[in-house]
Amino acid sequence: MPTITAFENSPDRGRGQARDMRVRWALEEVGQPYDVRLVSFAAMKQPAHLALNPFGQIPTYEDGDLVLFETGAIVLHIAERHAGLLPTDANARSRAIAWMFAALNTLEPPIVELGMAMLFERDQSWYAERLPILQERVRTRLGELSRHISEADWLDGAFSAGDLMMVTVLRRLNTSGLLDEYPEIAAYVGRGEARPAFRRAFEAQLAVFNAASRS
Repeated sequence: MPTITAFENSPDRGRGQARDMRVRWALEEVGQPYDVRLVSFAAMKQPAHLALNPFGQIPTYEDGDLVLFETGAIVLHIAERHAGLLPTDANARSRAIAWMFAALNTLEPPIVELGMAMLFERDQSWYAERLPILQERVRTRLGELSRHISEADWLDGAFSAGDLMMVTVLRRLNTSGLLDEYPEIAAYVGRGEARPAFRRAFEAQLAVFNAASRS
């Protein structure tokens, strides 16, 4: 049974945005039981964890002799080992993997940059001038994505690992107000959040936060 690492006390306050959520969701989708080892911020920078992830981040994935880091690599590994997250048709499978890369390489960078600015740069003198620039970069990508999914439930036919990664990336905008401008995308994210496997993963991550809050 694989073991993943997650925040002992997540900075997202149980909103399901910490990146272990992606791995939890993938494991839930394919019906693979897993263990979770909670890691403190201090432990993430210690040699034991750095041996698993040289950048001192979570999640990591351990299964026998295999150790992985980076959520894209972990989710792809899970999808390749279990049915349910990648199509059987070779071309559709490649397209689903392409959407995984698009979520991480095209959509996530401007979304993360906006989120970091909103969290950590509000007190800077240039914040008010920079914020619209960051928002417009995100709008550009959302507009392109919105046109693609305007009449489809998922990115390329049936739900796949590409959708899993895309929905988790887009959820980072939940508090920004930008998703409200793109009803097709908001509905798409809602479909992802309504999946039973997503709900199980979300509740598991939330339970960790609730337990840390009570301690």
